[in-house]
Amino acid sequence: MEATTPAKSRPNYQLPRSHEAFVRANRVIPGGVNSPARAFGAVGGEPPFMARAEGQYLYDIDGHQYIDYIGSWGPMILGHGHPEVRSAVAAALETGTSFGAPTLREVEIAEAVAAAVPSIDKVRFVSSGTEATMSAIRVARGVTGRNKIIKMTGHYHGHVDALLVQAGSAATTLGTPNSPGVTPGATEDTILCPFNDAAAIASAFQKYPGEIAAVLLEPVAGNMGLVPPKEHYLESLREMTSKNGAMLVFDEVMTGFRLALGGAQERYGIKPDMTALGKIIGGGLPAAAYGASTGIMDFVSPAGPVYQAGTLSGNPLAMAAGLTTVRLLRVEPPYEKLEALTARLEEGLNRAASDAKVPHVVQRVGSMITLFFNQAPVHDYEDAKRSDTALFGRFFWEMLARGVYLPCSQFEAAFVSAAHTEADIDHTIQAAAESLRAIVG
Repeated sequence: MEATTPAKSRPNYQLPRSHEAFVRANRVIPGGVNSPARAFGAVGGEPPFMARAEGQYLYDIDGHQYIDYIGSWGPMILGHGHPEVRSAVAAALETGTSFGAPTLREVEIAEAVAAAVPSIDKVRFVSSGTEATMSAIRVARGVTGRNKIIKMTGHYHGHVDALLVQAGSAATTLGTPNSPGVTPGATEDTILCPFNDAAAIASAFQKYPGEIAAVLLEPVAGNMGLVPPKEHYLESLREMTSKNGAMLVFDEVMTGFRLALGGAQERYGIKPDMTALGKIIGGGLPAAAYGASTGIMDFVSPAGPVYQAGTLSGNPLAMAAGLTTVRLLRVEPPYEKLEALTARLEEGLNRAASDAKVPHVVQRVGSMITLFFNQAPVHDYEDAKRSDTALFGRFFWEMLARGVYLPCSQFEAAFVSAAHTEADIDHTIQAAAESLRAIVG
């Protein structure tokens, strides 16, 4: 690892150039950021502004280098700026940035996705994960002729009105809007259940017989920290949805191509009816998709009556980056390396927190990982909310000061890339030990 300049160690310490950029940004961008996840609201302070990225590193405009465990929130499984991906994008750029017409590259990546993902025969490309999940819900409703959707509390599927809901007092409840601008009518058909609670799903099917179009979930949760499914949980959902004539929809925007080439559904051996994909499928450029069997996808316009469209869907640059990334993952699979590196990180973080006598649990699936400052394993959102978020905030800044860039929330998963090395992992473990000692004394 290259030598790094110490970055800020406390949220009230400001990097001069990043602070200036943040002040400017706040004048013209709400909150100074284009996605709330970047705002550092959960840890306090102001975000560093990035100048460039290469391999496993980020470089801010103040001249600091960080080992990056965000990877643009998941897409950069090969690391930043992989030479073959860059070359593919550069070649695509020479031919044009957008045509508004079909291209051969769209067909090639669709074929690659269908070959890799067990549940997919046909796929429709869109530009964001939000579009993918929104469209998958519409198709599920159109195919089944039903209205209601089951969603898991604490799972995030983009800023779709019907999915921006909060739980009521019951374990199984119709959701109410949790964002101004979302009307009660938009969420009245959304049923919330706790993740990893198969009994709650069964109760919902009993309460609303013949009304539920789909059960939608992240098969491995990444938006409340990394939370794996309990044993047999996904199997039970597959059985219940099939029995009740509903669709099982996996949001694999994070897990697709990351936990295996075929995503979580390959890793766990569970075939959903529909799959939403994003992040890695665009190779770091804005692209996403939803797919299913031919019988389901032929309901989508223009083949069928369910309307969905997007002017920039299948953008040539994004398709070039995504196709090259998927091909590299198939030809040179990094999954064994990723498993070993992330297991090494898991063991080291456990050791560092144990030595510091800090209540904690490290949860990992493949190359996704979270250090929860929690007394017990996290199985659902209620468990996750018991974490010591103030301690996480202090830990985040101490790690940043030591050149390690973690997700800026206790409730986000970290990602290891194929560009990371054992030296990076060992530096991170040492930084965690030093950070926790600095916090607890």
